[in-house]
Amino acid sequence: MPELRKDPIIKRWVIIATERARRPHDFINSKEKAETTFCPFDYGNEHTTPPEVMAFRPADTEKDSPGWWVRVVQNKFPALDPGAEPERFGHGMYDVIKGFGGHEVIVETPDHNATLATLSYQQVKEIIWAYKERFRSLEKDERIKYILIFKNHGREAGASLAHSHSQLIATPIVPKRVGEEIAGSIDYYSFRERCVYCDMVNQERLEGTRVVEENKDFIAFEPFAARFPFETWIVPKVHNHNFGEITAGEIDGFAFILKNTLLRIHKSLDNPPYNFMLHTGIRDGKDMTHYHWHLEIVPRLTRVAGFEWGSGFYINPMPPEHAAMYLREVKIDGEG
Repeated sequence: MPELRKDPIIKRWVIIATERARRPHDFINSKEKAETTFCPFDYGNEHTTPPEVMAFRPADTEKDSPGWWVRVVQNKFPALDPGAEPERFGHGMYDVIKGFGGHEVIVETPDHNATLATLSYQQVKEIIWAYKERFRSLEKDERIKYILIFKNHGREAGASLAHSHSQLIATPIVPKRVGEEIAGSIDYYSFRERCVYCDMVNQERLEGTRVVEENKDFIAFEPFAARFPFETWIVPKVHNHNFGEITAGEIDGFAFILKNTLLRIHKSLDNPPYNFMLHTGIRDGKDMTHYHWHLEIVPRLTRVAGFEWGSGFYINPMPPEHAAMYLREVKIDGEG
């Protein structure tokens, strides 16, 4: 029988359409055509991108040359301009802010054919270190109110280049979705005096049916009110609102569970397109005991249609308990 489930954070309702329940192979689509065009992220093509913002490379190699293993550049077609000023003004009844912000690309590997799911654990750790370094550098600018790290994997998920990369956009305002999460977590905390994310971690560990994997520092699970099939969250077990404060030991655990989770999705669904988004707290939250940074992975297996757009409901044909079971069954070499 179908169920309506309520997200405990932003109070959004989701329809879990159990009558439409499907297996992983039912979501597998035809393969995207292999890319044969020039790739600016390959070794030897560094001169075709904007100059490096940062790179992990041997000390004896020159900037904007081969030799790097993680490379960060400004987006060639940025959504926002770091050279602008975030001036606010009115346009009649409408509010406008000049397009100040940052937009960077993190090239995750020099290997054109690798994916985040198939890279080594060490390489995934290096990528997370790059995330942290760029996050800590950009958050020093008082004009920046939010930094979103995200990944589009596959053309259906919005990736214009097949070479594995993620992105970072820094904005002069807090995004609406994050603001809703923060407001919802404040509401939950004011009633229960506990962090809603900490409670979710405890609840998922207690039940176990939606848990995909966990280690000492992190847990990966299918959220109770998942919007999409195989939507997976990775949440730190220890409360911390600020991703920028992740420790070296936590980076090890995060890299391990992130790679394993993506590999499970890769194997179960034959390398589907997906997006992931890293949500973190805001700088002016001096004591954000109510909020908890986390990463949300959303495979692009279904399409949002008229009912979803018109109602704000999502219809998910894969009960999260079933999705977790399928992902747990995947055999991978790096379990533990």
